[in-house]
Amino acid sequence: MKKHLLILSLVFLAFASCKKDEAPFDASAQAAKDETAIQAYLSAHADINATKDANGVYYQVITEGNGAAATATSTVTVNYIGKLLDGTQFDTGTGLAVKLSDNIIKGWKLGLLHAKTGGRILLIVPSALAYGNKASGLKIPANAVLVFTIDILGIS
Repeated sequence: MKKHLLILSLVFLAFASCKKDEAPFDASAQAAKDETAIQAYLSAHADINATKDANGVYYQVITEGNGAAATATSTVTVNYIGKLLDGTQFDTGTGLAVKLSDNIIKGWKLGLLHAKTGGRILLIVPSALAYGNKASGLKIPANAVLVFTIDILGIS
């Protein structure tokens, strides 16, 4: 019996050691892929006139809003829809209060700084400013560029 367990263990070890290592993640190559995908998305959606900010977030202020502007320490109350570039909706929220200094994706922390109370903003977030090379749940794959339409209900 011990002999069979030893042989079985050795066979298992042999197969486990044959597993190939994953290629190292190349952030600059992924950034280039994201940029190409975003440009294709913008070309296919002529109604979107987004600006790329210094941090790499694309944004379009759809409705300016007339209230206070967000700051890095603001709490922003929003309604939002999140989609992948292919249009697949992965999330939606109403009346969500988000503190920009908390643990949220960088794309929101940076992109919502372009928003004011009462406004609507479109954010196109490269993967590095979203979930990076890790999937999030079942609906957001690794290296996904995310598109958000966000209504700003209040800023405090």
